[in-house]
Amino acid sequence: MNKTTTTWIALAVAALAGAGGYLAGQRNAIPSAGRPAAAAASAPASAPAKPAERKILYYRNPMGLPDTSPTPKQDSMGMDYIPVYAEEQQPDAANTLKLSTDKVQKLGVRTEPAAMRPLGRALRATGRVEPDERRIALISPRFEGYVERLHVNTTSQAVGRGQPLFEVYSPDLVTAQQEYLLAVQGARQLPAGEAAGGMGRLADASLARLRNWGLSDDELATLVKTGEPRRTLTMRSPVAGIVTEKKAFQGMRFMPGEMLYQVTDLSTVWVVADVPERDIALVRPGSLASVQLPAYPGERFEGRITRILPTMDAATRTVPVRIELANPRGRLKPAMSAEVALQAGASAPVLTVPDSAVIDSGTRQLVLVRAGEGRFEPREVRLGQRGDGVVEVLSGVREGEPVVVAANFLIDAESNLRAAVGGFGAAASAPAGH
Repeated sequence: MNKTTTTWIALAVAALAGAGGYLAGQRNAIPSAGRPAAAAASAPASAPAKPAERKILYYRNPMGLPDTSPTPKQDSMGMDYIPVYAEEQQPDAANTLKLSTDKVQKLGVRTEPAAMRPLGRALRATGRVEPDERRIALISPRFEGYVERLHVNTTSQAVGRGQPLFEVYSPDLVTAQQEYLLAVQGARQLPAGEAAGGMGRLADASLARLRNWGLSDDELATLVKTGEPRRTLTMRSPVAGIVTEKKAFQGMRFMPGEMLYQVTDLSTVWVVADVPERDIALVRPGSLASVQLPAYPGERFEGRITRILPTMDAATRTVPVRIELANPRGRLKPAMSAEVALQAGASAPVLTVPDSAVIDSGTRQLVLVRAGEGRFEPREVRLGQRGDGVVEVLSGVREGEPVVVAANFLIDAESNLRAAVGGFGAAASAPAGH
């Protein structure tokens, strides 16, 4: 075979090989390109995607009672049981409760941020009206004598300052007046010298004794002017007020220091409130106090705490707290009963939450903190003092964190119900023992 023939044979073989590869490639390409078209032609028109149905686990009692049902039903009042869905039972974290938006709205969940507030509150206590002891005056002659005449002869009678109460006769008083007049006369008549000086000293001593016995400067001036001793001495009220006690009777004999009249100025009175022992640490002198009396319904009398007494009633376990009140018209009468509201607590702001936010189990206290939309985190808190509608939080919550203040007990009831149902389901799924 010559060279030319060999060349033509090689070319023919190459051509045949290329044609075979082309045909094989066409067999592979055409079906692969046609399959999508055929599939598109044979497949039905795509329908809109259906939303995934929410899985109902059970139905719970609409009034929050521990009663569930696997099927829909109504309670005795005709209210439909509420479905509980599976996604509601899945917490975001081990310590987070999750509720749907609808459930949050139905429960009426409301939150309020923990905030710094002055922890003031009103303490309630019972009390009674008492006279101001600093305004009580006793009329007790400092000499022996007899009641000659009464000008004020009944208790509860109002008297003014300096008003005559009664007149007394005392032989000792008459003798002292005579000694004073003789000493004054002798000092004037004797020439200057030792004798005149002695009479002057005697006159001074007699004058001091008369003043100590209660004679006023006007009465002494009248005594010197007239030169005649007065047979009786008029005893006057040292204060304006009410005669609260009277022991004097006309013609009676009295001894030095014996109390014959008591006059009390009631323009200012005390209200003594009995504060329980557990609250006394919150009371501060100078704090405001509001007083109400059954005798005057709807009226309030404002005063201030002036003193916390250093004693405690062992029977009632209360400490007396004294409140001073103005009584210009005399409407507040001693021994009246009173209801007292005392402003108590620290004035410095402390971290607080509303009272309604606290779930108290008896052994611990919890609050529910909103962690996001529909998510609530139970927090154990340590509480301090309580105020008006708020309570101090010592630990467990930070300032500004939103805490549930309404429907928190319903959320807690749902979480307890959830745990109970979960336990029941686990028990039901367990194999029965032989």
